Amino acid sequence: MRLSIVCVGGKMPAWVDAGVGEYEMRLPRELNLQWKEIPLARRGRDSKPEQLRQAEGEQILKAIPESDRVIALDVQGKSWSTPELAQQLSGWQMSGDNYSLVIGGPDGLAPQCLERAERRWSLGPLTLPHPLVRIVLAEQLYRAWTITVNHPYHRD
Repeated sequence: MRLSIVCVGGKMPAWVDAGVGEYEMRLPRELNLQWKEIPLARRGRDSKPEQLRQAEGEQILKAIPESDRVIALDVQGKSWSTPELAQQLSGWQMSGDNYSLVIGGPDGLAPQCLERAERRWSLGPLTLPHPLVRIVLAEQLYRAWTITVNHPYHRD
């Protein structure tokens, strides 16, 4: 199984790369995380959020292989507890399919990205800065994996 994280944004600060790298390093080889960065749409004084979302959405969809199953990170999606995420991850691994998790830009995800997604996942009602979402996502995927293999990292 390949798990792609398709995200809008440019070069991240070193602390983000270090945080994400720490959890990627801990993941087993069979849980292959790939990060695909989509550049932010050019913003100007007259930029409208809908146009920015649309431009970024087109690039996101181009980055997702046609055969991938898509999960959109969306504040209006369904929240999963960590054990529920572990169940999802286990199901993804057992399916043999490849998945793309999609993180939008500062203006959110375009409607066409949400339509392409078979599920919408919310990390919770808080508004999180984009760099922090990457670290939280990497950590939660690692934590979910530890649950699936009975590793002591996660404690109930």
